[in-house]
Amino acid sequence: MRIVALAFVGTLLAFPALAQGPASDEAILNARTREQVASFVQPTNAARAEAAMALIRAAGFEPQVETFEGGNRQTGPMEGRNITFQVAGVADIEDAPEPILLVAHYDAVTLDSGRLADGVIDNAGSVVAVIQAAEHLRNQHLGRDVQVILFDQEELGLIGARKWIEAHGIDNVAAVVNSDVAAYGDTMMYGQNNGPQSAVVTRVVQTMCVELALTCIGFPVYPPSDDRAFSAAGAPVVSLGFQDRIGAHQMWLAFNGGRPNGLAEDFVPAVFQRIHSEGDTLEHLDPATVRTAARTYAEIIKALDGVLTR
Repeated sequence: MRIVALAFVGTLLAFPALAQGPASDEAILNARTREQVASFVQPTNAARAEAAMALIRAAGFEPQVETFEGGNRQTGPMEGRNITFQVAGVADIEDAPEPILLVAHYDAVTLDSGRLADGVIDNAGSVVAVIQAAEHLRNQHLGRDVQVILFDQEELGLIGARKWIEAHGIDNVAAVVNSDVAAYGDTMMYGQNNGPQSAVVTRVVQTMCVELALTCIGFPVYPPSDDRAFSAAGAPVVSLGFQDRIGAHQMWLAFNGGRPNGLAEDFVPAVFQRIHSEGDTLEHLDPATVRTAARTYAEIIKALDGVLTR
């Protein structure tokens, strides 16, 4: 927490013009967000976990760590750490309705070189957006709690999410909102392939896209993320991400256009050339997108709370 705070102060001192006028407020918030995302560029996933907990504490929440036995055939047994914290609603604790989960994975992939990817697009931007969304939700007097979960070992096969479900089940889960790849672009993508139980979440997302005047694209088939672990267990869930408009449409065609999709043979959307590579760096980060994602997720959670509590 102290490191993050000092880095932010240092940014203000280095750029005194940021402290002047309404336009400068945006610059200050963008600089703060960039520093938050940059804090995840670490040599190990354990260090990324520490960065996440520092940001959670700086936001005024207290993180809890749940360890699990993870790993896969390539890595062998490996302890994982899921990080959770609560945004308290106003319901009586003895009669509180099921919480809404707001989730993202914080781990980055290990590259063929043996080095950990910087993991900015995949998935530090989303983690910061989720924490900022929790800040937006803190004083909204929600009818139910929001449980924020930052999963480990998504890159090894959604292991952190699956272990959380094994430990807690989904009977006490109202709905799940997952964020993956939310670091640049003005277009929100959302998955529509998480089962009929997820229709309520999808409808809320569609409504909020209209109310927020946000460009959105629904994917009948969406790339897998931790949402797949929850849909397999039967929970209502949606996965959200951001891209530039051209990239979002290219990604839609790649996954949903079939053989005559209009894309060049062997075409790969830019985002899939960047993630899981040396190119997943701060160079591609747009802090304004992360902040838009945070506000959007908060509004979706608020709307979900209203729909589910009626």
